[in-house]
Amino acid sequence: MAWVVMPDHVHWMFTLRSTTLATIVRTTKSRAAKAINQRNGTQGVIWQPGYYDQLQRDERQWLAEANYILANPVRAGLATTVGEYPFAWCRWPPP
Repeated sequence: MAWVVMPDHVHWMFTLRSTTLATIVRTTKSRAAKAINQRNGTQGVIWQPGYYDQLQRDERQWLAEANYILANPVRAGLATTVGEYPFAWCRWPPP
């Protein structure tokens, strides 16, 4: 539904379907770490252990969280306006 890749973390909002959140996070972190290590000729830990999750119960909460995700680069000083940062995407247009 929305995502942003920041220099030191990722925000990713999606709908769970047939697997668990723990499986998705573990698989994503594993594949990304292998690709990053291979590209850099390194080995070892890339990600911090654990993750933070938040349940969105209705459309209002989905939109609020999507807007928070898209505004993250602006709050971090990486962009001046929402939608300007190239490593972000959202299903809904910015407000």
